[in-house]
Amino acid sequence: MNTRLPATIRMGAIAALVAAASMVLLPFEASNAQQQRQRQPAQAPARSAPATPPAPAAPANPLSPEASGTILLEKNADERMPPSSMSKIMTAYVVFEALRRGDLRLEDTLPVSERAWRMQGSKMFVPLGDRVKVEDLLRGMIIQSGNDACIVLAEGLAGSEEAFAERMNETARRIGLVSSNFRNSSGWPDPEHYMTARDLLALSARLVADFPEYYRYYGERDFTFGREMGSNRTITQPNRNPLLQRMPGADGIKTGHTESAGYGLSGSAMRENRRVILVANGWPTMRARSEESERLLEWAFREYGSYTLFKAGQPIEEAPVWMGKLEKVNLVAAQDVVVTIPRRLRAQLVARASFDGPVAAPIQRGQAMGTLTITVPDRPAASFALVAGDDVEKLGFGGRVAAGLSHLVFGRR
Repeated sequence: MNTRLPATIRMGAIAALVAAASMVLLPFEASNAQQQRQRQPAQAPARSAPATPPAPAAPANPLSPEASGTILLEKNADERMPPSSMSKIMTAYVVFEALRRGDLRLEDTLPVSERAWRMQGSKMFVPLGDRVKVEDLLRGMIIQSGNDACIVLAEGLAGSEEAFAERMNETARRIGLVSSNFRNSSGWPDPEHYMTARDLLALSARLVADFPEYYRYYGERDFTFGREMGSNRTITQPNRNPLLQRMPGADGIKTGHTESAGYGLSGSAMRENRRVILVANGWPTMRARSEESERLLEWAFREYGSYTLFKAGQPIEEAPVWMGKLEKVNLVAAQDVVVTIPRRLRAQLVARASFDGPVAAPIQRGQAMGTLTITVPDRPAASFALVAGDDVEKLGFGGRVAAGLSHLVFGRR
C-alpha cells in the first residue's frame, strides 16, 4: 500500500501509542565490561492477537509504561500551522483540569455574554443572557465545535477570553508543548495563534491519557441543545469527526477548518488495546480528510504490530557481584518493554543488555544497573532501563578478605 502522504497535505504526523501487546520471540545479546555473549532467553511461544474486545467506557491510558509512543509516519511535523478548531483540544484540557481541581463542576452554570452570543463560525447556539450548564457547554464545544461555547467557558473560568488564552499558554508550557501559542479559546484565525503537528499530537495523547473520565464525550455521535428561532423544534447537530461513522474503534478527537489552514483532523482509534493517533492538516476538502485519515489509520493498524518483550520486574540478565553475599544479581526491566515495529520485521528483533560488571555490593533493589537496547533493521533503536531485581548485602570483613584472596589465587570474586 502506498504510505506517502498526499501532496496536498502540508503538515502531518502519525503516532502509535500502545497499551498492550502479545509476546514475541527474539534473539537476545548481553554485554558487560568482561564479556559479550549471545543467547536465547527462556521464552513463551508467540501468541496471536486476541479478538477485538468491546470498546471500553474509559480508554486505556496510551502513555502508560506499556505504551511505545512510536512515530510511524511524519511529514512537516515541526512546521507551524493554524490549528483552527483543533485548538479546542487545549481549551478542553484546561477545563478538564479545572474540573479535577474542583474549581468547576459539570452541573455548574455559566452566563452567556453578548460576545459569546455574537461569535461567528460553528455554534451551539447559546441563548443571550441565559446560563448554560458546564457539561452542556463541553458537549457543545466537543461535539458541535461551538465557538460560542468556548467563549462562555473561557469567560466563566478566567473572566475573559484573553486571560483564558494565557492559561492555555501556561498549560502548554507545563506539559511540554514547545511550538504552540494561543490567542483565543476557539481557534479563530489569528497570525499569532499556531501549533505544530507534533505539539498537537502530544496534546491529543495527553488528553486521552490524563482525562479518561471526560474523553468519552469525544465519541458521542450527536448533541441536542437549544431550539430553532421562532419554533419549538430542538437543534441536533452531529459530531463533525468523520471517523466515528467510518472506522471501527474510532473514538475521537477533533476536526478543524479555516480557509488558510484547509481541513484538519486529530483522530484517534483503539483496537485490541492498541491506540493510534493521527494528526494532519491541509486537506483540500472534507471528503479528502475523511478518506485519507481513515486510510492512514487502517494502514497503521494493519502494517504495524506492538509487542511486549519483557514485563516490568522480569529477569533479563544476571550481573556478577563484587564483595557481596550473593555472587550474582538479576537485572530486570524497570517497566514493561514494548516496541511497535512493522510486522514483517518481527523475526529480526535483537535485544542487547549492557552493564558494567562486576557490580560492587551493597546493591539496592531498583538501583540503576544498565540498559536494554532493542534494534530492528532500518528502524531507530529503543532503549529501556535495567535495574537490580534484588538487594545484595556487602560481605563482612572476613568474607571480604576471603573473597579477595580467592580472586588473587583463583581469579574469582
